[in-house]
Amino acid sequence: MAENPDQHSERQHSRTALLVVDVQPTFCEGGALAVEGGNDVAANVADLLAGEHGYDLVVTTQDWHIDPGDHFSDEPDFVDTWPPHGVAGTAEAELHPALDAVVDRIDAGVRKGMHAAAYSGFEGTDDNGRALNEVLAAAAITDVDVVGIAFDHCVRATAMDAAANGYSTTVIDGLSASVAPETEAAARTQLAGAGIDVIASR
Repeated sequence: MAENPDQHSERQHSRTALLVVDVQPTFCEGGALAVEGGNDVAANVADLLAGEHGYDLVVTTQDWHIDPGDHFSDEPDFVDTWPPHGVAGTAEAELHPALDAVVDRIDAGVRKGMHAAAYSGFEGTDDNGRALNEVLAAAAITDVDVVGIAFDHCVRATAMDAAANGYSTTVIDGLSASVAPETEAAARTQLAGAGIDVIASR
């Protein structure tokens, strides 16, 4: 069947970004809010970036908490309140050391949650004060793949906001780690309801 010219044009002009969400030591084994499999996610994302990954833009997000109010708690419920983590200026809040070798493959980064809870990367800004949506728009991005930590929290929230902002959105769960099976299942349901594909790998 002959391809519709509009379809051909649309495919030619699609540009895809990889959003690497919160791949930081604070969320990996040994960190303040460790997620099982976090270090493996970091290593696998680094491997992806080291190769010919094909993305038009690679953007990282980081929790970068200065005084996030009641997001931090000495008696956290692990739903709305959490132990201190991702504290701005600490080694735990930096990008995971596994990404050091591929830092030149990262095009931009945003930090979020300075003075409030912030689960979505779309709540973050870069060093020039640009919101993630502005960073993506400046690169004419149409599609995004979302990976990172944790699948059932910040990856989910970032993907939901990406779809809400009009990007064709996919979550790669083979490059993500979840906090718990129950919240992962709920996240999958929410993502599916928003028309977001969840795939094992590219």
